[in-house]
Amino acid sequence: MRDIGFPISIGVLRGLVLAVVMICGGAALTSCSEPPSKRTVVVYTSADQEYAEQIFAAFMQAHPDVLVLARYDTEATKTTGLVERLRAERSNPQADVYWSSEVFLTQKLADEGLLEPWSGDATRDWPDPFRDAKDRWYGFAARARVIAFDPARVNKPPTHWRDLADPRFKGRIVMADPNYGTTRGHVATWFALWGVDEATQFLRDLKANELRVVKSNSQAVRDVADGLADLALTDTDDVWAAQRNGYPIKLIYPRHGNGPGQGTLLIPNTVSLVAGRPTNPDALLLAEFLLSPPCQEILAQSDSHNIPILPVGVTMFAPPDPRYVVPDPLIVDVAKVSASMDAAMQAVDAILLGRDR
Repeated sequence: MRDIGFPISIGVLRGLVLAVVMICGGAALTSCSEPPSKRTVVVYTSADQEYAEQIFAAFMQAHPDVLVLARYDTEATKTTGLVERLRAERSNPQADVYWSSEVFLTQKLADEGLLEPWSGDATRDWPDPFRDAKDRWYGFAARARVIAFDPARVNKPPTHWRDLADPRFKGRIVMADPNYGTTRGHVATWFALWGVDEATQFLRDLKANELRVVKSNSQAVRDVADGLADLALTDTDDVWAAQRNGYPIKLIYPRHGNGPGQGTLLIPNTVSLVAGRPTNPDALLLAEFLLSPPCQEILAQSDSHNIPILPVGVTMFAPPDPRYVVPDPLIVDVAKVSASMDAAMQAVDAILLGRDR
């Protein structure tokens, strides 16, 4: 297991982060001043590029002798494309760090031996629901799975995911292709929580209610904004983006059950070290940098409004905006959801997409 210490005080780091954001804004990394350096960190990330670039620029400002080389995923194949790349490179890994925008496929990679355990000062007292039992990934900066709707057309939105089977929504529901991104993990969560039989029946109910599959979460929200659908299964950041663009879209935090801890699914970003790479101290620095409170503050204050996840006893510099606080988050076993994913995707392909694996 690799072990590192936190290289810079939080107060100094926050100043550096905010300075770089002011200088670089949302611009591409190549637009910021980058001194020549032979020290590099290769990172694969499915995080939105406009936000990831701010974080990488901040890291390079704090560590001017290090250059971050990033490879991004596409919107349509979020996470899945880079997961397959990591698998294909197993015998000759090219990435040092893997920053995923979700957790469940990260767990699969960990179980396949593609991620290496690591720990350091920043990971001590990390909350158990947002860390791997073997320290192969740590979760941070979460989004919530929600239903987006236009209140002009839906005056009584669903409060439970199973309410989507209500005939009053027939032909007016959209979701991203469940084979990719956060939708994949969410559908697998249904299978882990409700069991194969009930989750499979729910997919049949959605099909009978003429749910329509589109290419991405952002497309699902756009369909609601354009009047092509009334309800979209999506993530909070896509709703905030629609509101930023002036669309009258609202969201509901649906429940998965009726008791405490059965509310809204939170899906964190995750950071991992890729197994099989030569030891790279700068990769360790970047991994801890992603977990730091100042970096999570950038993501919380960005248009995506990610929800900070911090070590026990650590608080943000600024109090969280109450508009982005998720009531009663779902308590979920990440490993169990990951193990349910293959069965869930087989059911999705057979029922929703009409194809065999």
